[in-house]
Amino acid sequence: MRVRDLLAPGAPGLRLLAAEDELDRQVSGVMTTDLHDPGRYLHGGELVLTGMLWRTGPEDSERFVRTVVAGGAVALAAGEAEVGPVPDDLVEACRRHRMPLLAVPDDVAFAAVAEFIGRQVSADRAADLAALVDRHRLLVSAAGGGGLDAVLDLLGGDLDLDCWVLTPTGAVIAGPADRLSAEDRDQLVRAHLGAQRQRRRPPHRARLSSGSYSLLPASATPDAEAQLADWVLAVAGDVTEWTGKRQQLAENLARLVAAERTRRDEGRRLRRRIADEVLTLLQRDADPAEISRALYASSAMAARYEGDEKAQGPEGSWLVISVEGTGLPEGAVRSVLEEALTEATDRALVASAGTGAVVVMPALDTPVPADTLRDLLAPLEAGLGSEGRITLGVSAPAPEAGGLRGALEEARHARRIAAARVGRVCVAGPEELASHVLLLAAVPDEVRRAFRSRLLDRVIAYDIEHQADLVRTLEAFLRSDGSWTRCAAQLHVHVNTLRYRIGRIEELTGRDLSRLEDRVDFYLALELA
Repeated sequence: MRVRDLLAPGAPGLRLLAAEDELDRQVSGVMTTDLHDPGRYLHGGELVLTGMLWRTGPEDSERFVRTVVAGGAVALAAGEAEVGPVPDDLVEACRRHRMPLLAVPDDVAFAAVAEFIGRQVSADRAADLAALVDRHRLLVSAAGGGGLDAVLDLLGGDLDLDCWVLTPTGAVIAGPADRLSAEDRDQLVRAHLGAQRQRRRPPHRARLSSGSYSLLPASATPDAEAQLADWVLAVAGDVTEWTGKRQQLAENLARLVAAERTRRDEGRRLRRRIADEVLTLLQRDADPAEISRALYASSAMAARYEGDEKAQGPEGSWLVISVEGTGLPEGAVRSVLEEALTEATDRALVASAGTGAVVVMPALDTPVPADTLRDLLAPLEAGLGSEGRITLGVSAPAPEAGGLRGALEEARHARRIAAARVGRVCVAGPEELASHVLLLAAVPDEVRRAFRSRLLDRVIAYDIEHQADLVRTLEAFLRSDGSWTRCAAQLHVHVNTLRYRIGRIEELTGRDLSRLEDRVDFYLALELA
């Protein structure tokens, strides 16, 4: 109800004394008090009923009105039964603070006013709930007819509420993409994944330079896989500050989004089976004709889904991506990649491989470089635990299905290179397969440790004991191709100081840094470190 409803026919006979321009304020409840400072008991939206027993002089009116305004009250009703007519100083204070002031005649009981407000507020809430049910019916109807975009368009037009459905990598599934920058999307999904990893209770709140947002997980099943792979509903504003019915609307919308995600996953079941079949064929080195048939079936299915007459035949070029997820539940990596690669192509086949996955996808006009994949998956870092990692290796395009077996091996080698790097999400591409890093990735761990230890342990120990900076000097010397002057300039030391340090390294290791073979050994040892 609104304040003006207290002056309508059928309402208790109250008189308006101040702030006639503020009568459209919404009344959510009533509070009766004669405390000098009732502010700590106000929650906002109340009409305050008072007998004015707190007033001993004109100065008390200003203080009391200031207190109820700060507490969020929407109107003040002063009873005349105890102290007589409402004093002018109270009227003036209410005018200054634009607080509606109503006089309660001595023949009107406070109980009658409170009862009237209670009936009106209850009726309004019932009407709001009925409207909410109707709106949900429209939402479900929109979801059945036009998908999530139709739902979010309805909310934007009906409630002026901007919402987006995002993948865990920040792609927009539905919603006004032009109103949310790529940087904002990245920050929102990182905030959501971080909150999920810390098991904080939703909705999660994020404050960006563009405003405040509420993040709700759109998860059909609250399992570990969903925390990294499921969509997120981003809503403009802080849901926790909304009314109860508006919060319920946001929660129901999140459930609707989760149902749409489940529906889409159901549609991927056949595609997943084909992906697993293709991986099985590659692993047992099957006849290329069998692989071609599976690829053609997958491409034809995608073409029908897109309404395209053409399907990518087996004669097209294909890429293979080998992925491993460390510290992640089985199935999580596949789900994440299915969403992430949709931005590049709808025709990627993602097969499950334990805690990892293998992707077979058409080579696009512009092949997907390692840097693009790394940037695409970077937001997932926020959702990985202390031991969590995702490493990817990308093959060169295979010109035909018969070359996919070799492409799979190439991708696996590239992934080993990525795994040897430092970082939460690491990617290596085919251009790195001619590097020494490929050889290092194939060396058993115990051999790597022994090789590194023989060359560097005494140098590292000397650095720890004497703070001599020998390891950094060795790195700079090798980067300078053994040039004394360039290396000394980089380190900001005299050439004689550099010669002393290099001599100390040679004494500790028994190696000669003027020899190419010893330089190569030191370089590889530092790479392994």
